[in-house]
Amino acid sequence: MRIAIVYDCLFPVNTGGGERVYRRVAELLVARGHSVDYLTRDQWGDGAVPRTNFAVVPVWTGEIADASGARRMAAAVGFARGVFRELRRRRGDYDLVIVSALPVLNVFAARVATFGRRTRMLSDWLEVWTWRKWREYSGAPVGTVAWVLQWLALRLTSDVTVNSSFTRARVLRHRRGLDPIVLGLLDLAGKPAELDSDRSERADVEPGLVLFAGRHIPDKQLTALPAAVAVAHAEDPSVHAVVVGSGPETEALRRAIAEEGAGRLFDIRGRVDDDELERLFAEAAVLVNPSRREGFGLVVAEAAALGTPSVVVAGDDNAAADLIKQGVNGFVAADAGPAALGGAIVDAMRGGAELRRSTADWFASASRTQNLSHSVDEILRRYRSSAR
Repeated sequence: MRIAIVYDCLFPVNTGGGERVYRRVAELLVARGHSVDYLTRDQWGDGAVPRTNFAVVPVWTGEIADASGARRMAAAVGFARGVFRELRRRRGDYDLVIVSALPVLNVFAARVATFGRRTRMLSDWLEVWTWRKWREYSGAPVGTVAWVLQWLALRLTSDVTVNSSFTRARVLRHRRGLDPIVLGLLDLAGKPAELDSDRSERADVEPGLVLFAGRHIPDKQLTALPAAVAVAHAEDPSVHAVVVGSGPETEALRRAIAEEGAGRLFDIRGRVDDDELERLFAEAAVLVNPSRREGFGLVVAEAAALGTPSVVVAGDDNAAADLIKQGVNGFVAADAGPAALGGAIVDAMRGGAELRRSTADWFASASRTQNLSHSVDEILRRYRSSAR
């Protein structure tokens, strides 16, 4: 088949979860003998297109986020226009178009461009937001329009994929009768075969090491970490934190650390390479991700692949909480307050080698079925069934 994948980011130029998912889907489709075009934006400028086993097709050039890390409406419109032009120009060439609903205008552009053709379209939803969340993110007027567009876009395709059972439930609230495919994503974090039987007791685990890894944006609630780490440190003097990543909230984190008087407990590393990040995942006693919003929570799986438990925060928009089996591979704090988050960190520390062992076992078991290879096979099966 000729297949197009539509997303405005491409791994490893961008390192978020979504771009890793779409790149892996493209690679798996090629491995199954299909031809894949990846419609994205030109971010390399010097002509050095990233090496892939699929065709990279730039359809727009520009920055998608503002200084705070929020997506720009102008960028969403510009990219959607580029998608429409490319798919219109190639009208009828594709058997299947897999389009990311982030931003949602992509779905409208792809549907209009392929209308009247036998091209099958599948929309993938990294997240589905409530009206309240849209208003909080974009303000009342724009947020209301965005929510309506989301509602309409969910009705434009009969095939839908999502990143979590959490998001699947939200899709079904908007459109009953659908059967969204929940993509298995655990294989993006590592292979079960890589887990050693004694990984939970490896000597390089650093006692008391709390790790945060991710973008420094408001939704990650990074500024909650200093007070929580201070609470945990009062219970366990070995507790200290390493923060990896960068973004618009980095300076706010530094201020919060200073206000808490916790400077000696924190090491802010910025962005690190993949080998260093894997080493930190393995060394950490616990990964802490206080985010209020996650479409899946890949960082939790990446930690679990190395036997490291996680602490996350309960929330209406946080699908990462669905990955945590309380006391098995980590803990879910009731909120990001110092007592709740700090207490969950202490609980994870007390779990020690036994918690690391059960975390590794959870990952090994779950990743046998929750993987993208199975998900791609299901997407192709449904395509063939609908094409009969």
